[in-house]
Amino acid sequence: MKKTVLTFGLISGAIISAMMLATVPFIHRIGFNRGMVIGYTTMVLAFLLVFFGIRSYRENYGDGRISFGRALAVGFLIMLITCACYVLTWEIIYFNFMPDFADKYAAFVIDSERAKGASEAELARQMEEMKKFKEMYNNIFFNVAMTFLEPLPVGLVMTLISALILRKHKKEKQHLQEFPDHVNHVNPV
Repeated sequence: MKKTVLTFGLISGAIISAMMLATVPFIHRIGFNRGMVIGYTTMVLAFLLVFFGIRSYRENYGDGRISFGRALAVGFLIMLITCACYVLTWEIIYFNFMPDFADKYAAFVIDSERAKGASEAELARQMEEMKKFKEMYNNIFFNVAMTFLEPLPVGLVMTLISALILRKHKKEKQHLQEFPDHVNHVNPV
């Protein structure tokens, strides 16, 4: 399982990290809204490797069978490696190349609220919240936790769906081996 998990997890992690490296430096041109669409689309594409990893494990190590629990475990481990790559890439970008990201994001949130017609009191409250967010976001532990939570829901959903689709029980395979003609047999009566 280790080889399959590492291979597919690192490939998935490379995809998600490469797209982050390709888009985040240009977030001021792309815009936060489009950046989020690109980011989550990339996550879905990267997490497709969870499906292929589970299928590879099933075919190569499970003799064409895999239980839901084992498929979930394989997918979960691939997803964790992908998320770890995502977090590592973001931490390098944020603390080395974009330490002003929180300021830019705060300005985006305030401008969005202003465009929606927020009152001065609401804007003041939002500014205070963003100030607290910036302070917390500069703490590496908070930053890692928040960053890990970004791809996690997408990865969990992709893992669950993949495990449900790819599970094959032993009895299903045995039934087909015991009665191979049963499926295509036409009974002439």
